Amino acid sequence: MEILLSQFFSALFGFLAIVFGAFGAHALKNKLTEEQLHSFETGVKYQMYHAIVLLVISFNLNFNSSLETILLTCFIVGTLLFSFSIYGLVLSSASGSKMRFLGPVTPLGGLLLAIGWLLLLFNFFQNFF
Repeated sequence: MEILLSQFFSALFGFLAIVFGAFGAHALKNKLTEEQLHSFETGVKYQMYHAIVLLVISFNLNFNSSLETILLTCFIVGTLLFSFSIYGLVLSSASGSKMRFLGPVTPLGGLLLAIGWLLLLFNFFQNFF
């Protein structure tokens, strides 16, 4: 089940990263400040990076341990919180009603991504020895 979940979110995040990237480059280019556009692009990049990671781990992990399931969850939830909070912050700021409550969500998502990477490292280390 976790393999399918990883592949599903990989494809979803990859697809949305392409759509949001094109949206940012074309539709938002003249509506956002340079700083806002840079932030939006950061969300798209991190989303695509983690779409690729989810695809790779779906073919390389067996998900037969709770560690592997937790790191998968960290990558999925972390990507949702990190990238999508950036999108919400940028778009709401550009429309004049910044959703400030999303501010603390972005670093929480980043923390989950970092934990996912650390758990992946630990998983590799554990399997190596």
